[in-house]
Amino acid sequence: MLVAGFPAGSFAANCYLVAPAAGEECVIIDPGQDAAEGIDELVREHRLKPVAVLLTHGHLDHVWSVAPVCGARDVPAYIHPDDRDLLTDPAKGFGVAAQQLFGGLTLSEPDDVKELSDGAVIDLAGLRFTVDHAPGHTPGSVTFRTPATRELPDVVFTGDLLFAGSIGRTDLPGGSYEEILKSLSRVCLSLPDEAAVLPGHGEQTTIGRERATNPFLADLAPTDGPNKGF
Repeated sequence: MLVAGFPAGSFAANCYLVAPAAGEECVIIDPGQDAAEGIDELVREHRLKPVAVLLTHGHLDHVWSVAPVCGARDVPAYIHPDDRDLLTDPAKGFGVAAQQLFGGLTLSEPDDVKELSDGAVIDLAGLRFTVDHAPGHTPGSVTFRTPATRELPDVVFTGDLLFAGSIGRTDLPGGSYEEILKSLSRVCLSLPDEAAVLPGHGEQTTIGRERATNPFLADLAPTDGPNKGF
């Protein structure tokens, strides 16, 4: 599996392109601020054909470029319904000061928006992704997980649920510290230690590393989720 990415814009939100291999179809995960140019560069470099955009949640730093990216390539965007309104009202996801800063920004939905549900298994670009609803950072936060193979462990795109050494903030509208802890226990800690974590910001990590060193996970135990099988 090919995973190429870059931190987009002033928010440095990780945008990923995921494909079975170079020269094949791919999906784009979280095209944030000014992401279109970086996406175009990776598409050319790896000879990829984007077929869909997947959104881990609706915050502006992860969806800023979704409409132009989808429009330029005539592909759909996938988002959880609890965050869909943020596609057209980005200020709603921020506090008062940030709402004043971004209140004049106008975004639009892509022409084709598909809604995600917990436990959904979606087949795109020759890959299989399992969707796990993971509220806490936003009501509609999700992760996207690909199954382990002989060559690769599980790979989970966590958005702003789990970072290397930290977790997503919960002080913005719609956030809940209690909910994010439940999501971390159910969605992340139930995965094997070798599972690779590709977060929405910062460096790649593993579930085992975070289980052992992340202070926010120290008192959590895994809970069985219904969506761990394929």
